[in-house]
Amino acid sequence: MTMTVVMGVSGCGKTTIAAGIARATGWELLEGDAFHPTANIAKMKAGVPLTDEDRWPWLRAIAARAGELRVQGRSCVVACSALKKSYRDVLLGDRADTNLVYLRGSHALIAERLARRRNHFMPPGLLESQFATLEEPGPEEDPIIADIDATPEAITASVMASLGGRKKDSREIPP
Repeated sequence: MTMTVVMGVSGCGKTTIAAGIARATGWELLEGDAFHPTANIAKMKAGVPLTDEDRWPWLRAIAARAGELRVQGRSCVVACSALKKSYRDVLLGDRADTNLVYLRGSHALIAERLARRRNHFMPPGLLESQFATLEEPGPEEDPIIADIDATPEAITASVMASLGGRKKDSREIPP
């Protein structure tokens, strides 16, 4: 069983890349946005950044579902902002069978993407709070870092190659 968390600020492509990984591996996709309580979505729609207190139940719900899949012997890929190390600790824990993928991009590129995005509850005005909260993963977290200035297909292929080079549970990662 492998769990891969695809993280980054809003608009970096988490869902797109995580969905690509899920398609390539057959793993279940857990879209973090689907786990937000209604109150969190309402706050974000209103342009109010979430607090740690808002995020803890959300993160625990994602981790609980991933844990259920793990017990069933199933792998998953999670699309979740996971902006702080403490948030990633909730999601990944100290399990050896986890991977962290950080989608890194410039403020300008992500702001441009958010300006074009439609029908999403996260308004572009909250991008500043996302970058202010972001704690980029350090070497101790052993992240796969993918710069987002390529096509989604190229980013997914690069991440898949990196995952395939890891020995966490390589029997489940197609070459």
